[in-house]
Amino acid sequence: MDLFVSLPLRSISIVSLTTAYLGSLGKIPIWPQWGLLPSFVALWGVQFSLWLIWVLFLYPKVFSPFRGLPEPSGSHWLFGHFPTFRKFPTGQPQIEWVNSLPNDGLIRYFGLFNQERLLPTTPKALTEILTTKNYDFQKPSSWRWVIGRMLGIGLLLAEGDEHKMQRRNLNPAFHFRHVKNLYPIFWNKSKQGVEALTEKILRESKSSESAEVKEEKTAVVEVGNWASRIALDIIGVSGLGRDFGAIADPGNELNQTYQSLFSPTKQSQLLGLLSLVFPARLVHLLPVQRNADVHSASRYVRDVCHDLIRSKKEKQERKESLGNDILSTAIESGAFTDENLVDQLMTFLAAGHETTASAMTWAIYLLSKNPEIQSRLRAEVRSRLPSLADKSSPEITSVDIDSMTYLNAVCSEVLRYFPPAPITIRVAACDTSIQGQFVPKGTQIMIIPWAINKSEALWGPDAREFNPDRWVPKSETDKSAASGGATSNYAFLTFLHGPRSCIGQQFAKAEFACMLATWVGRFEMELNNKEEEDESKISIKSTLTARPEKGLYVKLKVLDGW
Repeated sequence: MDLFVSLPLRSISIVSLTTAYLGSLGKIPIWPQWGLLPSFVALWGVQFSLWLIWVLFLYPKVFSPFRGLPEPSGSHWLFGHFPTFRKFPTGQPQIEWVNSLPNDGLIRYFGLFNQERLLPTTPKALTEILTTKNYDFQKPSSWRWVIGRMLGIGLLLAEGDEHKMQRRNLNPAFHFRHVKNLYPIFWNKSKQGVEALTEKILRESKSSESAEVKEEKTAVVEVGNWASRIALDIIGVSGLGRDFGAIADPGNELNQTYQSLFSPTKQSQLLGLLSLVFPARLVHLLPVQRNADVHSASRYVRDVCHDLIRSKKEKQERKESLGNDILSTAIESGAFTDENLVDQLMTFLAAGHETTASAMTWAIYLLSKNPEIQSRLRAEVRSRLPSLADKSSPEITSVDIDSMTYLNAVCSEVLRYFPPAPITIRVAACDTSIQGQFVPKGTQIMIIPWAINKSEALWGPDAREFNPDRWVPKSETDKSAASGGATSNYAFLTFLHGPRSCIGQQFAKAEFACMLATWVGRFEMELNNKEEEDESKISIKSTLTARPEKGLYVKLKVLDGW
């Protein structure tokens, strides 16, 4: 539990005030004649100090039910393992712990001010948290508040019966048959994005003074922003029934708004640090620029969502078909108020395009690092799919994309190796247990896909290697490739599992495959900064998703013949 969220402020204040009042009336023998206010302050200070000693040292070190669990070394006497987290990217320390610290499914470590955290490491523990006891473990209220400002309190953040109702009414929009029908949109929008990027590269190469650049038709591109713009247009058309035009317009206001929301600043990092100690609602009332920027961006996105809903409902009033997108399905269910619809749209807009953009960024990075894998994938794409330049080619369908073994293997391995969301948090909503270990209400559970997806116990000795072949069947009867050779479905946590698993999993995987195929078919990719081939040299930012903090700059060469 966060330190000051657990502070018994009301109890301390009541006891201090009552005792000080009785003492000032002479009701307590040998009470010093300090007066009411000094007595209150002194008593409050003493109780607060005793509470700090209890919560910082006595409880975690002496009385905690987790004392016998394995712990990583290097814990600071006051700040726990927090200095380690500040030093390394999100999830990186946990990768080392999962693979080096003997455990039976649970590891205990300490956050700031010795606040206990549990890290589940085995399928059995993860099954209880995510499936069999799913509603015993909820998202922390502070985290819901922070993320809710950017995503709205939609399906991602709803809890209990509210979550069950929302998921039930949104499921039809993500049915696999419906997603199959969206492949042509995924392909055409991806194609449009690649064609716009091709024009940019050709334009820049022509204007270059270098004869080599002109001949090779190359340019250095920050791929993350392009991936975001393409993904935003895809979710707009296929999910909400509107083309946002982000591909055609680099200065698109909606895209720029999201870039601002998900770009870390010194202020956002400081506010995040304060939120670990103080209530998030209080932190976000501070009169600083980052809070003002988030409020302004959130208000703009809400306005966009209100406009989308209004447009759809006007169609509904005219008895026109609303379409088969997410928004239309939600409206026709009749289960959502307009404000709740806004929250759902904010969730799908942000999470729907940001996660795919993150996956694309890491895919380009990994393919640039591994040219032999890139070449092999390009050969499959070019042999199985029509050239983007062929205007008379038939429409691309789910059959075309889903039958491409190596494309889907590469996509699965990218999602395993660099899951877009590196960490998710749960807090015990009641006294419960994990694998027979008592877990008191308020305990924070850290689910780390970046660590579990690279667990050698679950994936084998090459767990920390990028190897798409683990997803390629060795023979017609080989069934292990469907799970990448892992010993359990819970070894792959990119989309989580159970009732809180990602509702848009099939949507995201299909969209990702189409985007990656168009890029690989058209461009040869090479890292602009060779030092970045060493992953430890990349500074990774983590907000909703994880991406290179300073962007990913790649030298793209336009290839002829496709």
